[in-house]
Amino acid sequence: MAEGLFENVYNPDVLSCLANLSNDEVFTPPEVVNQMLDMLPQELFSDPDTTFLDPACKTGVFLRETAKRLIKGLEPQFPDLQERIDHIFHKQLFGIAITELTSLLSRRGLYCSKYPNSNYSVSRFDDAQGNIRFKRISHKWGKGKCVYCGASESQYERGDELETHAYEWIHTIKPEEIFNMKFDVIISNPPYALDTDGAGKQAKPLYNIFIESAKKMKPRYMSMIIPSRWFSGGMGLDSFRDNMINDRHITKLVDYTNSKDCFQGLSVSGGVCYFLWEKDRESDCEFTNIKNDETDTMVRPLNEFPVLVRYNRAVAIVHKIQSFKEEKFENIISSLMPYGLSTSYRGADKPQSDDDLILHASNGISYISRSVITKGFDTIDKYKVLVSKTSAEHAGEPGKDGKFRIIPASMKVLSPKEVCTHSYFIIGGYDDRIYADNVLSYLKTNFVRFLMLLCISGFGLSKIVFPFVPMQDFSKPWTDEELYAKYGLTQEEIDFIESMIKPMELGGE
Repeated sequence: MAEGLFENVYNPDVLSCLANLSNDEVFTPPEVVNQMLDMLPQELFSDPDTTFLDPACKTGVFLRETAKRLIKGLEPQFPDLQERIDHIFHKQLFGIAITELTSLLSRRGLYCSKYPNSNYSVSRFDDAQGNIRFKRISHKWGKGKCVYCGASESQYERGDELETHAYEWIHTIKPEEIFNMKFDVIISNPPYALDTDGAGKQAKPLYNIFIESAKKMKPRYMSMIIPSRWFSGGMGLDSFRDNMINDRHITKLVDYTNSKDCFQGLSVSGGVCYFLWEKDRESDCEFTNIKNDETDTMVRPLNEFPVLVRYNRAVAIVHKIQSFKEEKFENIISSLMPYGLSTSYRGADKPQSDDDLILHASNGISYISRSVITKGFDTIDKYKVLVSKTSAEHAGEPGKDGKFRIIPASMKVLSPKEVCTHSYFIIGGYDDRIYADNVLSYLKTNFVRFLMLLCISGFGLSKIVFPFVPMQDFSKPWTDEELYAKYGLTQEEIDFIESMIKPMELGGE
């Protein structure tokens, strides 16, 4: 009976379909799970003492695919299939479901029954959970936020009929006490983010907390698939990025520029990646980038730049530019909210005095008194470049031609007495318009927008995406050809840049 049930339950078609559903709690395709399992030493699947944990079970696919390998690898030690399955399911595979529904789905996928103490389970347990547990957890509130995950009390203080999304793995300071055992391998696709009810309705990253909790367990190996947005930091990820790029236990990392190449049809802003972390090994990382089915692998340190550059072929280009030791372009870029005016701030339809300023907002132009400005006084009466903080098309993904459009076509030069809201930021500040025009033409070059691409993790723009862009003499305009020649780029490097960036019309507004 066990053999027949086992063959029936291990059918990947249903889970492949579930993997295509769009949600922050992304289901993982079986083929991706197996790519992650392939990174592990394969002798682990022939060792009856190896233990595996998925701390964020959704379909149970990680445990299911691990079970398939163990069932094959342990056949010499356990010739009897039922004895082998019992050993694997009771002693080696463990999971923590993220919701009650996914606990049932995971048990059905692994045990062939939602309730492993039933007659239909391929391996009988004494209780209805088996080794895939779900425990309803409450958030711990402090100043309106959960002290563990940052969830908003106003959103997630719920009755018993609704999910709390308080995941057990990250709502304890001692995750090792959940099962009271150590694990050799922790492997998972954790929830990516949680709404925080904050400004702009940002979603707070969660995957970094899952990884930090996993490290507390000190497993021999860890592998997780997560968004690649951490490469550039931001939204609470700066310290996580720094920890990751300086962690030499990360020995392999596979990055998908376009998440749809990994999760068919599913868009995750900035792409996705999975990695292998090894407790007993430190080395440079075998970094693989996949874009449009093209795979590029290089062994390199992850921390040679302030951000993790995802394109291996870009590393030499950045080195050439940095060898000039020029001033950084980011030094002439304003902070967000450059004049202290929020995104929703609106002025009057007509000027009230001759000294009123023209306000650029997302809904168009209006007029405001100079007295409402609280910052950015040094550029009010200068020429400067206006850039929208929302830029990259397709949420940071390439278009159908594989190229990126970085910086919106709507950017333009502002004259003296023109300002903007938080929807934009400002670059430069000049008495002579020709300098601002030359800055604008510089921003439109493929050269600059390629260097920005290396630091963009989503669709937002700010000065943090300009660290690789060098300053130039803006008494003259710059072309791509001049910039390529100045920095000694090879034709192969030029072709790579041109293959990545959609060209823009140069010139004025």
